[in-house]
Amino acid sequence: MPNDATTRTAKLRDIPLIKRLAESGIVLDSELAFTRAADGPDSAVLSSIVLPQRSLVTLVTRCDDERVVGQIRLKPSEHLAQIVYIAPPPEEPAHDTAWLQILDAMAEQAGKRGAHVLAAEVDESSQLFVTMRTAGFAVYARQEIWRRLPGQGPLKVEPAPLVVETDADTMDIQLLYCNIVPRLVQQIAVPSSDSTGLVYRQGNRIQGYIALSEGKNGIYVVPYLHPDIHFHEVSAILASAVTRSSNAARLPVFVCMRRYQDWLSDSLIELGFERYAEQAVMVKHIAAGIRQASFAPLPHKLEAVSSPVRPPTSQAQVTEQIVEISLQE
Repeated sequence: MPNDATTRTAKLRDIPLIKRLAESGIVLDSELAFTRAADGPDSAVLSSIVLPQRSLVTLVTRCDDERVVGQIRLKPSEHLAQIVYIAPPPEEPAHDTAWLQILDAMAEQAGKRGAHVLAAEVDESSQLFVTMRTAGFAVYARQEIWRRLPGQGPLKVEPAPLVVETDADTMDIQLLYCNIVPRLVQQIAVPSSDSTGLVYRQGNRIQGYIALSEGKNGIYVVPYLHPDIHFHEVSAILASAVTRSSNAARLPVFVCMRRYQDWLSDSLIELGFERYAEQAVMVKHIAAGIRQASFAPLPHKLEAVSSPVRPPTSQAQVTEQIVEISLQE
């Protein structure tokens, strides 16, 4: 990295720069991207500057003539941070120093705040995907975003009964989650804390869970459905999620289908959804640093052990200890 590449926390004086770059920015949090605007006067990017929050960190990188703005969000009760926004995106791999700088700074800031993992949902065909690979991010999962536009008419499937989750459902939901989500992805695929949880039961067992988020731009649905569910039941569950919101008639509905649940695609087609975007869920693990290393001398360590053996200080003592141990045996 060149010496003139600097990154710092965004301040009020950076608001004009952020507004200027907003139009070309990329939102790397799909729930936010499809429900609420990341730019504009009410955006999370600007609100974190005007009203600083511990869970949101906005950074500005300056490198030669390049200016890049980025933001991360720490998810509550989890050691996970999500990249919310980068503006503008890189265009050429040969000139992505500023973006590498801000990605490293994001990981550093997330680590300082207790996060173990930094994640982002990225279009795999974009230059940003290549830059993030260079910055040490790896693909942990792939997902497709399916969209149903408003005005497509009523659904031809009878909705299944869904109920809002309660505290009593927590253990069963966790069991369902662990059974259907691959272990590698479990730490990053948890439902958003901003979503409403809907439960589908078969008898006394929870066989389906829907995370539903709403905003002024759309409705975002993440299904967690057990493979034992019949095809027609899948369509009914997803139909119920679509009609759950009173805004479904005027807002687009987006469904995030991760590859380990690609068997849901036929049901989505039946309900009038079309494939809208393909994304890679990219992850960078953050090493926990040691603030101040402290090592006691080896003899002090051995003195704390209840044993007649003491660290030898000469070759003669080594010989004496070997003979003593042999006689004891």
